[in-house]
Amino acid sequence: MPLHHDTLESINQHAPLKEKLMKAHESLRQVHPFIARIAIAIYDTQTNILKTFLDSNGDDETPLKNYQTSLDNAPSLKAILDKGLPRVINNMLTFENGNHEHTIRIGRSGYAASYTLPMFDEGIFTGFIFFNSFETDVFNEKVLYELDLYGHIISLMVIKELSVINVLNAAIKTTGHITHFRDPETGSHMDRMSRYSRLIASKLASKYELNDDYIEHIFMYSPLHDIGKVAIPDNILLKPGPLNNEEMETMKTHSVKGREMIDTLINNFTLNEIGSIDILRNIAEFHHEAVNGSGYPTGKMRDEIPIEARIVAVADVFDALTSQRPYKAAWSNSDAIKKLQEMSGASLDQDCVNALVSSMDKIEEIQKQFKEEYFG
Repeated sequence: MPLHHDTLESINQHAPLKEKLMKAHESLRQVHPFIARIAIAIYDTQTNILKTFLDSNGDDETPLKNYQTSLDNAPSLKAILDKGLPRVINNMLTFENGNHEHTIRIGRSGYAASYTLPMFDEGIFTGFIFFNSFETDVFNEKVLYELDLYGHIISLMVIKELSVINVLNAAIKTTGHITHFRDPETGSHMDRMSRYSRLIASKLASKYELNDDYIEHIFMYSPLHDIGKVAIPDNILLKPGPLNNEEMETMKTHSVKGREMIDTLINNFTLNEIGSIDILRNIAEFHHEAVNGSGYPTGKMRDEIPIEARIVAVADVFDALTSQRPYKAAWSNSDAIKKLQEMSGASLDQDCVNALVSSMDKIEEIQKQFKEEYFG
């Protein structure tokens, strides 16, 4: 009896989600060689923003790299949800009027036909899967049936990874609620600084060759940066005045403790398959390093500090300055920017500071949407 090889066997292996998507595309092209691209966009329910996430092509071939838009600005995609049906376009030349940036970029890439499948997790909309072809009139009923099968497999892979990250975030958030009387940081702070982090990363994407997958993981992981504060004693964490040298040394241990706690959570919740897990570890451990080497826990300098930690550091400091706390008033954005610029090149990364400063219109939108709200 001839041996049969499972063409999708590789997606069961431990590998980054992008690599699994590329393997799925490779398998699909054995049956339908005209499928030139599979892409995934995920939806942020809090902001109504649709964001590019993964692409089965190389990063240099991605037409919508580092792109996001309001779902309201993509009427044809919104109509998919309204109708509750996937979208088939067998000739892109007859589709829409090409006024939207995402439509223009896709058109410039030469894609002639497209099939779009919405993703749902327990009935909740999470994003879209796109199958693109350079040939027209290729999506007949037989092809669509097979693409549906691949689409749901891919959807399950994406939802699994996002769900795992959500479990980890939920564990941290639960800890935060339990300890909210110990630390005055708010849920809104997490919402804001995670989005500031994504803005900075997007601005730096070209210079540092950051892909959408990496940027989205920075957004997902940045709220976990200070988890280690849970292990700091009350008399230090809640001290109303300045810390003495011994207390400051204890406070500084929260970054290493945070890394240790994350490793423990990953092991306890069997979350070892989380993609880009080192991004999470680096954010927790190194977001208090300084580019001049004066930070902690290791005194790393400049490029020795992972870029994700440098990004989160700027986002965190800016939001801390502009947020009201029981012990201080909120700074104005202009005053906070001046302070960041003073710190630029010393404790904070200059590129990251410049990226935030150049995004002030979007920063203000985030501040309006996620106003200060204390736990409890």
